[in-house]
Amino acid sequence: MKMTYYDEVGAYYNRDASDFEKRYWQNPVLQQIRQAFREHVYPLEGSAILEIGLGPGFDIAHFARLNPHKMYYGIDVSSAMVEIARKRIKEEGLQNVQIECGSVEDISTLFPGIRFDLIYVFFGALNTVDDLKQAFQILSDLLRKNGKMVLTFVNKWYLLGMLIELLKLKPRQAFARLKKVWGGYSPTEFLASKCYSVSSIKDLSNPLQITGKEGFSIFFPAWYYRGLHRVLPARLRSLLWNTDRRISRTTLGHFGEYMLYIFEH
Repeated sequence: MKMTYYDEVGAYYNRDASDFEKRYWQNPVLQQIRQAFREHVYPLEGSAILEIGLGPGFDIAHFARLNPHKMYYGIDVSSAMVEIARKRIKEEGLQNVQIECGSVEDISTLFPGIRFDLIYVFFGALNTVDDLKQAFQILSDLLRKNGKMVLTFVNKWYLLGMLIELLKLKPRQAFARLKKVWGGYSPTEFLASKCYSVSSIKDLSNPLQITGKEGFSIFFPAWYYRGLHRVLPARLRSLLWNTDRRISRTTLGHFGEYMLYIFEH
């Protein structure tokens, strides 16, 4: 039987799942960025919260542990990731979490009758949806009147990354995300996905309103430049991170590795 697009994405992350956590805990930059994403979710109100692309459950478990009076729902197209996340939820004894395997198009079937006060996505899970405009419409319908969405995307215009790859004499990698279909982060395995500019997100998300946006890894090198992070002095890395935080909401922020958006009706 021919695999669908989501079957292919799910299979990719199934293969990635076995040592995903080990690699994550060995990468302090990933941890630092994740915490920065979380800071946007902490102050938001609501009793029903949805995570899309939950991976091994780092964030849904974190938030559910902090807010036992709230109900958390999560989806991922990778059955292996969902299995790991369920194990984490069970081991932590969290009773306020429901996790299912599926895509954005499956949410209303997986969680019938539920509308959400908050929907969040970390690390660009929506870069691998079949139709982003349709996904925005689905999420808009699932969002309560005063609800908010905190969504991050792998950015199309990561200028520092382009410069680094050009200096490494790798023009194909430098401009890969400008193509209609991007191949993902892995240097050895292709993942069909799309990168989006700020203007394209604004167009595709209409009629939702963008009420905030922030760039990440603008001058601070992205998490996958581990060799560069190892040779940069700690003081310089700290300076680059703090510089990013100061300019993240300016036009310069539009050229980082990730863009975080806050959406409302």
